[in-house]
Amino acid sequence: MLSSVAERVYWLGRYLERIENSARLMDVYSSMLFDLPGTTDIGWGVLLDITGERENYASKEGRIDEMPVLKFLIADQSNYSSIFSCMKLLRENARTTREVIPAEAWEQINDLYLDTKASIGSSMGRQARRNLYDTIISDCQRLGGLLSSCMSHNTAYTFIQIGRGIERADMTTRIVDVGSISLLPAFKKYGQVGHYMEPFENVVWMNILRSLSAYQAYRQHIHNRVKGAEVVRFLLQDEEFPRAVNYSLSALNRYLEQLPNHEEVQRAVLRVKRITCDAKVYSLLEKGLLDFIDELQISIADIHDELSKTWFGPVEEPELIEAVVVPKAIKKTGSKKTTAVKTMSKVPAKAKAKAPAKTKSKAPVKAKAKSSPKAKAKSKARPKSAAKAPAKKAARKK
Repeated sequence: MLSSVAERVYWLGRYLERIENSARLMDVYSSMLFDLPGTTDIGWGVLLDITGERENYASKEGRIDEMPVLKFLIADQSNYSSIFSCMKLLRENARTTREVIPAEAWEQINDLYLDTKASIGSSMGRQARRNLYDTIISDCQRLGGLLSSCMSHNTAYTFIQIGRGIERADMTTRIVDVGSISLLPAFKKYGQVGHYMEPFENVVWMNILRSLSAYQAYRQHIHNRVKGAEVVRFLLQDEEFPRAVNYSLSALNRYLEQLPNHEEVQRAVLRVKRITCDAKVYSLLEKGLLDFIDELQISIADIHDELSKTWFGPVEEPELIEAVVVPKAIKKTGSKKTTAVKTMSKVPAKAKAKAPAKTKSKAPVKAKAKSSPKAKAKSKARPKSAAKAPAKKAARKK
């Protein structure tokens, strides 16, 4: 498989998972706000902080309210992190790799794109949005099952699953962020009247679990009532629930072993797994959960960086040996080179896979967030997409 094809199916997997989890995130946040009293200091701007789009939104809209925020995050085509923008990129990656994915998968993706486009062109009221979230989540799950049961579990499938694993781990931390951002600062003023605190916590964390379809699994593993620390521990460290960060990292590790030259990427995965497993959740909830999640997301971004350098990123010309076919010489200016993923095992250890020179997207690249040093470091957590458009950035103002 050419590294350019591997890169596209990798981003196909990432966008598929991002669309589903973005719908889950907006659904749970909307439900949570409607369940909480209006006196809490929680607004729609938190969604912009979690997705890293506050500055982009501020340049287009001045008022932070339910309808403009959700329309921006769902349907705004100038926002590369919106659900519809990610769906366009998913469709484009599927269209250009139709030779390696099942025909039924392409049809399903195309239908999902057309249905979403029709939905966002009409009413965007609360019930319409809720129906759209349900449709996106169910169609993405159906597509994941179709790929699992109808696609050969070859290199292309492996890269799709690697992309989904990285994105799922990252998005789970963002959904946990909803609970931590909401509870820690917003409910601080209720500290002296403890009877307010407990019902709010239950509402928030139950919605978090339901957003990940994790409520039943949580109650089966942990028989006590829903508590913030137990929910965070379950979603970060559980080894059996598929949407837990630890499980996603373990699955990612297994898929990497099927590819050549995976050692550096595997080390990055194991580093993140060690950080997750060693976390003391109870103490983090008291004083440092937000900083820990920031660190975790940056570490997940490091996995992507290592993966790109190993199989997608351009490097110096490697010395190919034995039966490896050397590409024909082409001009340096505007040149494109590819090497097959299968030939990587015959490249010396210092050499990396050569990806095609990336064509600049016609769409403008988002400006970097100008915020505190912490926010600048956090922006690393969402790498730019190699599939023709930048991915969602993770900068978040404190």
